Amino acid sequence: MMTTATTRTPRTGRDRMPRAARFRRTALCALAACGLSVVAACLFGPVAIPAGTVLHLIAAKLSGAASHADAATTLVIWDIRMGRTLLALLVGASLGVAGTVFQGILRNPLADPFTLGVSSGAAFGASLAIMLGVPASLPLLPLVGTLPAAAMLGALCALCAVILLGRSGGRLRRESLVLAGVVVATFLAALISLVKSLDEESVASIVFWIMGSFQGRGWTECGLVLPWFLGGMAIIWRFSRELDILALGDTQARQLGMPADRVRLWLLVGASMLTGTCVAVSGVIGFVGLVVPHLVRMAQGGEHRPLLVSSGLVGALLLLWSDVLARSLLPQGAELPVGVVTALLGGPFFCLLLRQRMHREAP
Repeated sequence: MMTTATTRTPRTGRDRMPRAARFRRTALCALAACGLSVVAACLFGPVAIPAGTVLHLIAAKLSGAASHADAATTLVIWDIRMGRTLLALLVGASLGVAGTVFQGILRNPLADPFTLGVSSGAAFGASLAIMLGVPASLPLLPLVGTLPAAAMLGALCALCAVILLGRSGGRLRRESLVLAGVVVATFLAALISLVKSLDEESVASIVFWIMGSFQGRGWTECGLVLPWFLGGMAIIWRFSRELDILALGDTQARQLGMPADRVRLWLLVGASMLTGTCVAVSGVIGFVGLVVPHLVRMAQGGEHRPLLVSSGLVGALLLLWSDVLARSLLPQGAELPVGVVTALLGGPFFCLLLRQRMHREAP
């Protein structure tokens, strides 16, 4: 009698590790790296300051003790670099989470805030506010400022347009949403070009939003981002469990009693809130929301609640060090737009990920 030997593929160390353990490892490593990076990022800049002085000043500020640093050093480290560092962390976390949500909703690994035109809508709202010369603060918007509000309004209007165009048979179909997003993004890009041509004096400011930069940004912008960040995160976290059900498909979601269209709408609103406020304070920064979720899925799996946490931390870390590179590569204090740095880093890396995936799926 002949026996047939069963061939089994050996399991790797990543496969043997439980999913919860992979999440804890990824999240704790990213959290520790973020904590260390906050201090390390304050060392970089056109003004050279010893590491001991930086550590002493930060420790004194956090503990409330008196600092021996002079006023100029305190201004550079705490008022300029620390505020900018925390803002980069907030924006990076927002983009990482928003990219995870868009990819989960659309079940499309190439989806990000650009896909549905949300970033373009936020950029158009900010561009229109700049062209009209709207004051930075109005009595009705004392806390959030008018520019973030304009970007938020633009993002939500773009989202509404995508939803109206993408609704088919009374339902939000993910294929129609992607096509509608491409149409809306193209139309809004044309409107931004029109705004620039109508008001040449605002071209420089509008280009800043389009290319993305943290230059001149700090504590004030952190205060503007924080309420929108908390609001968007609250909505997304409330429906984060439903993201796993949406990944099964609308038919399975309805069979499980979940209102797929309503959940998808709330998640789109939450992700658009994060995207809109990011564009308002830093401009359009690409590839963070696209690449980061892929990296985290490779490390810990695709369950969405842990994925949101780790994507936020890794996105914060990636954008912070991209900003460090942006302000350190050029001499004499000149800066690159951080959006250019993320594109230069993310583009080749994403091509490598795509090629590896094609090799794995090849027969």
